[in-house]
Amino acid sequence: MRATLQTLEQTIRQRRTADPSTSYVAKLTARGRGKIAQKVGEEAVETVIAAMEGDRGGVIGESADLLFHLAVLLADLDISLDEVLDELDRREGVSGIVEKAARPTD
Repeated sequence: MRATLQTLEQTIRQRRTADPSTSYVAKLTARGRGKIAQKVGEEAVETVIAAMEGDRGGVIGESADLLFHLAVLLADLDISLDEVLDELDRREGVSGIVEKAARPTD
């Protein structure tokens, strides 16, 4: 799985500076972080809707869209997918309740 995500990340980073008329990633990047974040939210909602409808194929497709747009957002923030995966690795074996309780409060 990590290899697939690394390939996706590499492709996104390469296309961010491409011609927006020929690259969706470049077009989305040119529209700014707010638009990228909006697309992440839209794809998350569409994933939830498909799940609530019991639409397995829809959840798969929308989840792929969600991961893609999240990867674009992370690239815009110069956060690598490895950093996110490392955080997941760090949390492995830790109760979600314990992990959440250990987070700093703002």
